Amino acid sequence: MSDASTPTDIGSSRALARQRHEVIVAEVRRRGAVRVSELSTLLGVSDMTVRRDLEALDDAGIIVKVHGGATLRDERSTDEPGFEAKSSRNTREKHAIALAAAGMVRPGTAIGITAGTTTWQMAYHIVDIANLTVVTNSVRVADVLYQSSRPDRTVVLTGGVRTPSDALVGPVAVNALRSLHLDSVFMGVHGMNSRAGFTTPNLMEAETNRAFVDATEHLVVLADHTKWGTTGLSSMATLDRAAVVITDRGLPTAARAALEDSVGRLILADTTFTDDLEPTHERRRA
Repeated sequence: MSDASTPTDIGSSRALARQRHEVIVAEVRRRGAVRVSELSTLLGVSDMTVRRDLEALDDAGIIVKVHGGATLRDERSTDEPGFEAKSSRNTREKHAIALAAAGMVRPGTAIGITAGTTTWQMAYHIVDIANLTVVTNSVRVADVLYQSSRPDRTVVLTGGVRTPSDALVGPVAVNALRSLHLDSVFMGVHGMNSRAGFTTPNLMEAETNRAFVDATEHLVVLADHTKWGTTGLSSMATLDRAAVVITDRGLPTAARAALEDSVGRLILADTTFTDDLEPTHERRRA
């Protein structure tokens, strides 16, 4: 009898590792620093397993592995994590947000999708929508849509300089967007708060995303709860520019109140039922 793992075994192992990583990152962010022994008890796994998890998260640029534990990575307003690092963060929340966003896309419309790991997730859920025109500056989003090609869909990739987060930015991208009029734009963000609005650490990406914002009257922002209170170097739009903000139920109460006072509509996606294309909870500004 062979000891080789089956594809199902491997998939299950990866899923378990991803779940542990999410717990570890959440704990480090909550406390600032954690010890291996504490994580071992919390997760119910060996110290060796925790150390391997910490090494993987350190390699991805998400936390800093130190002797005996891990600490929070010092994130500055100019820090820009790579796509792989961001894609492993808050995966359940991003999936729920992506599903809710996809539920807002209607057949026969022209939409913009900016680069980001949540908007990339969204792309998988709009592949069957008929008669759709998608303008994007994301190589990843374009790849998803090209791989599921259909004759009634048009995909426009802006071109431009590629960033660490796989966004195409700069004058080429901005010029491609200036003459367009889009029914809706779905925008991912690095951070958001009352003072700075929606932000990114990349100056050229901010300029490109502002061009997306200018191309529509209906801006939909996709941002999990950890984006609140994070501030990137450059602002892309004020909070009140968003017609809709889709986030998750982990958003703090004070942040909910601030967004409800500013945006047209606040949707709190439920991570419990991610198979539903419709948001399970939403709040509207009075």
